[in-house]
Amino acid sequence: MVCLQRLSLLLALLWMGTLFYLSHQPTLETPQLFSGQDKLFHMLAYAVLGFLLLGARKPLVNGFSSAQVNASILIASLYGISDEVHQYFVPGRNADPWDWVADTLGAVIAVSLLCWLSRKWKTALVVRDGA
Repeated sequence: MVCLQRLSLLLALLWMGTLFYLSHQPTLETPQLFSGQDKLFHMLAYAVLGFLLLGARKPLVNGFSSAQVNASILIASLYGISDEVHQYFVPGRNADPWDWVADTLGAVIAVSLLCWLSRKWKTALVVRDGA
């Protein structure tokens, strides 16, 4: 389990580096499929980050704690803010507070889902082992 947590932390750091690299590009060529797709991309990118950040923590007996969940969301959200500030200084890019909202929402959704799954998984193990 510790190995999986370390791997998740390493992947989270690599993902943060990837996000920084992408944010440093003056333009990103993506086909416009629908209105607001950039917000969906932000949500997905930060859902991955939130998932990896929570995965780097050791779940308690009944799954992840509220403190672990909140810390993972906070770290992802703060990284989203730093990403927007960074983009402000990149020619061709701009800082958009709605991108940060999408970043945070993506982290909230993924972290909440992983938290819920961890509790369901722990409950299933207890029921199986107790039967």
